[in-house]
Amino acid sequence: MESTHVHGKDCGHTQIKHGDHVDFLQEGHLQHPRGSGNDDHVIEISGANPNACTSGHECQGHDADHHHGPGCGHQAIPHGDHTDYIVDDHLHHAHGDHCDDHGPVRVVH
Repeated sequence: MESTHVHGKDCGHTQIKHGDHVDFLQEGHLQHPRGSGNDDHVIEISGANPNACTSGHECQGHDADHHHGPGCGHQAIPHGDHTDYIVDDHLHHAHGDHCDDHGPVRVVH
């Protein structure tokens, strides 16, 4: 995704701690400032951020009948080969009739 600006601490986009640096969330893309542009990054599938079904997960931060997707009110973020949504500093993933917990994400406040 081409961004119209180089991200920085006051650019207005959500800041995400990613490894040893900070990325910026813009329209479902995780971007890392580089020179005069931005590189797209992805939250890696890992032990901390698995790509697993957690059907017994009790969702906090939204009603049980809430379904994640475009326009749901939560910010989309790339995780591995799919899109998750940030809810209370966790990655939530719509999976059938429930929501999977794909682990924590560090939002810089």
